[in-house]
Amino acid sequence: MSDHGAPGDDRRTETARRQVSRAVGHTVETTSFFGSIMAGLLVGWVADRLAGTDPLFIVIGIVAGFGVGFWKMWVDYTKATDDRH
Repeated sequence: MSDHGAPGDDRRTETARRQVSRAVGHTVETTSFFGSIMAGLLVGWVADRLAGTDPLFIVIGIVAGFGVGFWKMWVDYTKATDDRH
């Protein structure tokens, strides 16, 4: 019995590993983006409760969370592309 698999198994295994790695990376980025928006919403909601305004700080928080989330994704993307070169 041989310890080696069929020719091409290593290549298929490496391809599958890369695909899983990319999928996990996208999931982390998506979760981080969504988390930034939710954090902005939560901070805005608390600020609205404390200030007695409604929905001023919620809207500001969502927009700020979107901006921060997009910025974080951009930084991660540029790091990933810089690492490849």
